[in-house]
Amino acid sequence: MLTTVGGLTNQKPWSSDMLVRPSDLANRIAGEQQPEMFTMSLEAARGKAREVIDRAPLGGLTPVIERWRQLPDGRIELSVRHYPVAD
Repeated sequence: MLTTVGGLTNQKPWSSDMLVRPSDLANRIAGEQQPEMFTMSLEAARGKAREVIDRAPLGGLTPVIERWRQLPDGRIELSVRHYPVAD
């Protein structure tokens, strides 16, 4: 998406991972841990997803695949965040 502001053209593509909820901004300001980002082939991403799903909670934190997307070149980008284990 190209946008023009004041005669200047911004060629940065639109991204769906912008902050869209007030809680996203609040979490970022509070210093919440940023997710681990992985970019890999489809088969490698499937293996990584299975590894994350099968992983037991460690140190009171459980890994969760927060979001994923397929890139134009066919690779998969996924993010893994660690959440506290519920009591």
